[in-house]
Formats: sequence, C-alpha cells, structure tokens
Amino acid sequence: MKLTVFGATGGIGREIVRQALDSGHEVTAVVRDPARLTVTGERLVVHRTDLSDPDALCEAVTGRDAVLSGLGARSRADAGVAARLTRSVLTAMEVESVRRLLVVSAAPLGPVPDGQALVDKAVLAIINSVLKDVYADLRVMESDLAASSADWTAVRPPKLTDKRLTGRYRTVVGGTPPRGRSLARADVAHAMLKMIDDRATVRQGVGVAY
Repeated sequence: MKLTVFGATGGIGREIVRQALDSGHEVTAVVRDPARLTVTGERLVVHRTDLSDPDALCEAVTGRDAVLSGLGARSRADAGVAARLTRSVLTAMEVESVRRLLVVSAAPLGPVPDGQALVDKAVLAIINSVLKDVYADLRVMESDLAASSADWTAVRPPKLTDKRLTGRYRTVVGGTPPRGRSLARADVAHAMLKMIDDRATVRQGVGVAY
C-alpha cells in the first residue's frame, strides 16, 4: 500500500513508519524537521511542509491508500494541536479524494467498560483532571472526524510506554478494554496498521490495551 504518515517524528508516528516499511509499504512521512526522522528506507519519501496549511499537504496525500496520524499534544502546553492539525489533514484529503484516515486519540474518550475496578476509575478521574485540556482537544478532533466524509478510525490507547513491540493486545471497536492500563507505542502503531483494511473499525473509536 501507499501510506502517508503525519507526526512521523513522534514516538507512535516513527513506529508506524518503521513497521510500514518493514511490511513492504511505500511511505511518505510528513515532517517539519527532516533531521528529527531517524528512520530510513528505500520506499520512504520524506515530505517537509507546514502542517497547518492544507494546501501544502495535498501533495503528500494524493494517491494514497491510507493516511495515518500520530499528531497530538506532547504536553499540556500543546493542547489544541491535535484538532487544529487534523483539520488541515482532513481538508487536504477531501481535496485529493483520499478517504481512509487513522488517528491516535486516547482511552478516556471511550466508554467506561463494564466491571471496571474502582481503583481504575479513581486513576482515570485523576488523569482526566490533570490532562483535561489535552482530552478536550482530542474530543474536538473526534467531533471533526465524525462530521467529515472520511473513513476514519480513532485509536484510543491508555498510558503509553516505550516497551518493545509484542503484537499481543486487546482491541474493542466502539469500546474500551477492561483493566487496560498501558500499551507500548510500538503496539499502537502495529494496531493502526492492522486496522487499515478492517472495515469494522471505519468511523469508530477503537480501544486498544494489554
């Protein structure tokens, strides 16, 4: 497949690029600073551009089979970036008639699973309070996705880690895995790549966790 990856210098985006190349896909990595992208490969094209300008993104998405985005706030100070930049991506995709889009969201945006332990509910409440601005940004992003014509999937992992790829995780379409407390960035990328051709995930939030 021909894939475009936004947020390619971030932890999840970099893993998407690496794993996609290893699987034989052609990848266009959209970045602000090419020097920060440490992944290399014969089937990799690095596209340097201003992510806030939809017109500048059209070349990067035209003719793609799917677009995958690891865009998001790296701190509370970055709150707002996910919705703003994803809006630019959606606009460019609409112009170029590209439909499939997978983005990283967060587990707290999904429903609380039945039987969730009290300790998990308490921890979630604390996290929601601390990161309320970040999650508000992601809610706006998901609202924009729902209002678009794209075949989108919002992948909602819990706490992210830098552990190695396992390929062993749970996914719940439209829900949240119970007692799902963490997931490696490498496994988030793995899940997103697997979902590209999964029609059951289209226009759905998908919870992923160990």
